[in-house]
Amino acid sequence: MSISNPWPWYIAGPLIGLTVPVLLIFGNKFFGISSSLRHICAACLPSKIPFFQYDWKKEIWNLFFILGIFFGGMIAANFFADPNPVVVNPKLATELTQYGITDYSSLVPKDIISWHSLFTVKGILLMVVGGFFVGFGTRYAGGCTSGHAIMGLSTLQWPSLIATICFMAGGFIMANLILPVILRL
Repeated sequence: MSISNPWPWYIAGPLIGLTVPVLLIFGNKFFGISSSLRHICAACLPSKIPFFQYDWKKEIWNLFFILGIFFGGMIAANFFADPNPVVVNPKLATELTQYGITDYSSLVPKDIISWHSLFTVKGILLMVVGGFFVGFGTRYAGGCTSGHAIMGLSTLQWPSLIATICFMAGGFIMANLILPVILRL
């Protein structure tokens, strides 16, 4: 195992899981990514909107956490990236070829995720409409997948179990029923 290769689930999973007790023991903090967007909006948009009227400075640790994720991702992508194309199962590659996806030179298929494809019907559906649904769902569910599935389930929160089941069901429906229709456009 090296830092430039993906870590196996039995290493990465427990490390992610250990963030929960560390946050709870050392400060009674709750983990979640989507809440940081609220903190950024509260800090940058001084307005009279009640949702943003709170002391966001008490949650500044979360903003540093997000910055760490961002810069860690940038460092990993620029200095530890595997120069070889992404290895895709041959059956999946055959199926993706039917949708016009053939470029596996990066972590995301450039055939559907690029500035050029953003201004197509497929790109608008995937990026803009999909982004709206993710944002709406996150707000409606009271948190994101990381907050509910990692933090909420580990603290035995019933709403987090329901939200995680719905996230998973929605992901299966999207990947198997809706996405193939969009990719055929």
